[in-house]
Amino acid sequence: MLPHSLLALAVASVFCAFLPPASAQAGSNSAPPRVEPKEVRAWLMRIHDAANRSNFQGTFVVSAGGPVSSARIAHFCDGTNQFERIESLDGQTRHVYRYNDLVHTLWPNARVAMVEQRDPLNAFPALLQGGDDRIGDFYDLRPQGADRVAGHEANVLLLRPRDAFRFGYRLWAERSSGLLLRADVLGDRGEVLETSAFSDVAIGVRSQPETVLQPMKRLDGYRIVRPSLTPTKLEAEGWMLRESIPGFRQVSCVKRPLDGTTEPDAGEHAPQALQTIYSDGLTYVSVFIEPFSPERHTRAMLTTIGATQTLMRRQGDWWITVVGDVPAVTLRAFANGLERKK
Repeated sequence: MLPHSLLALAVASVFCAFLPPASAQAGSNSAPPRVEPKEVRAWLMRIHDAANRSNFQGTFVVSAGGPVSSARIAHFCDGTNQFERIESLDGQTRHVYRYNDLVHTLWPNARVAMVEQRDPLNAFPALLQGGDDRIGDFYDLRPQGADRVAGHEANVLLLRPRDAFRFGYRLWAERSSGLLLRADVLGDRGEVLETSAFSDVAIGVRSQPETVLQPMKRLDGYRIVRPSLTPTKLEAEGWMLRESIPGFRQVSCVKRPLDGTTEPDAGEHAPQALQTIYSDGLTYVSVFIEPFSPERHTRAMLTTIGATQTLMRRQGDWWITVVGDVPAVTLRAFANGLERKK
């Protein structure tokens, strides 16, 4: 439920809080030590635990190659329960409330509420828990000392990609809590493609689950939409990825309504798209497959907004869309690898 650029990093980035304190690094003239791959999994699991227990609220700003958006974000934990509240501060008014895997997205002006079940965000490192993560094989991790973000002392970590299939990252984590305060996505020349950061944040606030639960109950006068998502497998839908893209593992595959708003009574023959999500442990790539329609799909294209790239093109009777905070070569690798089984 965090803004997209922070979504995949929300868990994995805060391990910089477990780096040596700045005072231990300040007197050294040697190059920052490289983190060995075998250490990465233990750190990431500690991050996962820390992220689950963080209570915070603040203003979050995303700058992506010109466009800037901001939102007020609050996250609370109460025992094993997770609560989140996100209120957009730009453009159309939108409020998002999450109670564990139950998510309500409200558009007050249009009086529309979308109610859906989603995997909890903090369950993201499932592939890490499976013991087969290899993030250290695809990123070179180096501590970069200390800095301040939104008035908080932070440890900084640089992640350099080891190949051309992913971007680099510079991450700032609050020193004592490990909360991610800022994340820069870096291009192949080290240029900043996108920045996501808190402009102000209070950490360790009192848990206020009622500020999430009460709005989720007050839906009188709203048109309620319940998207129908059906878990499935790529192969079961007649598709395969001929060659895996280095470092990326499939983490989800669902069928969803093409318009995103199909009600359960629309019937099983309503047009659907297949969505498969892959992750390398730090970022996501989503692959959408839907029937080709000349009215809707006018031309192939590759678009870029900040770090997010989108590739769209026709493949026989199908339209393929690949989206991710990754280089274009990665999107093409996914699109070229898709094959319709005979």
